[in-house]
Amino acid sequence: MAGDAYLKFHLDPEQAAIFSMQHVQEVFTLALPQLTPMPNMPPCMLGLINHRNRVLWVVDLALLLKLNPLDTAAQQYNLIVIQVGTLSLALAVQQIAGMTWFESNRIQLPTGGATAGVMPYLRGCIWQDEAPLLLLDTAAISQASMLRNLAPS
Repeated sequence: MAGDAYLKFHLDPEQAAIFSMQHVQEVFTLALPQLTPMPNMPPCMLGLINHRNRVLWVVDLALLLKLNPLDTAAQQYNLIVIQVGTLSLALAVQQIAGMTWFESNRIQLPTGGATAGVMPYLRGCIWQDEAPLLLLDTAAISQASMLRNLAPS
């Protein structure tokens, strides 16, 4: 495959996004009973899980980006585990769409279509099938103000 590898996923039915594979460790589906909700946390913090002998915070990525939250009636979550420095996070997304490859010259500056909640975490966009794929910045997500006090796993 030509170009750089990206993980494609959906934040909601209309909005697809991608992460560079640089900080992506794995993806998996989590059954809801494995999630331990934590009190007094921001709404985007869904709780803690023990995965491969590591404790990870699970974050509703869409809600962190001030988009529509995941379906709370869901029996499972699709998770993307990222690691930036010493911080590992499990980001819950609506759907994982697999790997894709793009040449870096296809990345464009963000257009007016991105919401204010997305902008701090947006590196650019790539047009595919006449719709923008949001290229999100995992490092910026890991530095989100509501995640700053999380202990490394």
